[in-house]
Amino acid sequence: MASNYTNLGVQLMTTGEKAGTWGTLTNTNWNIIEQIAGGYVSQALTDNGTLTLTKNDGTTGATLATRIWKLTGTLSAGNSVVTVPDSIESWWLVNNAEGGSTYTVTVKTVSGTGVEWAAGVTGYKLLYTDGTNVIDAGFSTLTGTETLTNKTLTSPKIGTSILDTNGLELALITATGSAVNEFTIANAAAGAGPTLSATGDESNVDINLNPKGSGVLKSGTAAVKVAGTETIFVPAQAMFGTTTNGADAQAVETTATRPELKVLDFDASTNEYAQFSIAMPKSWNLGTVTYQVFWSPSNTNTDTCIFALQGLATTEGDTADAVFGTAVEVEDDGIGTVEDVQMSAVSGAVTIAGSPADNDYTFFQLFRNAADGDDDFTGDARVLGIKLFYTTDAANDA
Repeated sequence: MASNYTNLGVQLMTTGEKAGTWGTLTNTNWNIIEQIAGGYVSQALTDNGTLTLTKNDGTTGATLATRIWKLTGTLSAGNSVVTVPDSIESWWLVNNAEGGSTYTVTVKTVSGTGVEWAAGVTGYKLLYTDGTNVIDAGFSTLTGTETLTNKTLTSPKIGTSILDTNGLELALITATGSAVNEFTIANAAAGAGPTLSATGDESNVDINLNPKGSGVLKSGTAAVKVAGTETIFVPAQAMFGTTTNGADAQAVETTATRPELKVLDFDASTNEYAQFSIAMPKSWNLGTVTYQVFWSPSNTNTDTCIFALQGLATTEGDTADAVFGTAVEVEDDGIGTVEDVQMSAVSGAVTIAGSPADNDYTFFQLFRNAADGDDDFTGDARVLGIKLFYTTDAANDA
């Protein structure tokens, strides 16, 4: 009877056969078994195709019958598939050392399923075949709870969340397919704090911290001041009528011992002016400002009143004898009731003249544009004050 061979190529000699050659054949069998037990082979992949691994009956050298594989080459045309026979049962430590970054590498049985290295992913996998499919036996596919102690994870891929020891959500992770920016976390030696930095491909990268709903950003129990829109309220008492065509400062008594209105009256027929000055906060971003007028009608008319504001910034050594910037108007209709408090809409952007710089002394001029035909409010507009809106680009004025 002729010899048979195992699924991995070891020769099974029949009693009485191969007289005088058993020593040589047995030594070859031992070499094959040693190769199966712990041999190493470097195997070139097929670019854009299938590499079919087969056994070598009675001889060494078959990748299929070697315990450790190193898959080599650079895929430039397409994915590579490595197949093993359907019927064998074995396992391998496989190092995908393919040098490309565009295509996948898969190890599978001829007819069954297998294990894939995604495009650009290399490294080791522990694989076995049950005679039907190739299966990943590595820890990456473990089910249930596993504890890893003193293990280094190099660039691990995390799914959608990190859980605490109770299995509850500690952090949720959202992937962005086109991401180029990220966080970098650095610890610190004694005397310094750890650092959370925005890093990435771009030169200027924000850090966005977004509370939910009405929540606020806090440090401990105190809310963190965030750079953005700020306001300054300038009451009529802090303004003055200009020497030429100045608005009148008046006190309007409502009922004795009730609130009185300290106002500047702006005439219905002549443009009248009031001014005030602010040493603008250093945190101001030096850009445009907007404003809102608080006023009270002197009669019951409900027609339109037009206000306007303009500004001029002066740095140390600049003359104050300079032209204000372009006036920006805001309209408001009379509310129809004397002594009612009303508020205009917020204006458009007011450009401050004079090349604003940090710590500038800034002049503002408010006037009623009574000369505009659209201003048809018949009474004096009693200005209570204005709210000035400006944008900051620093957390404080230090």
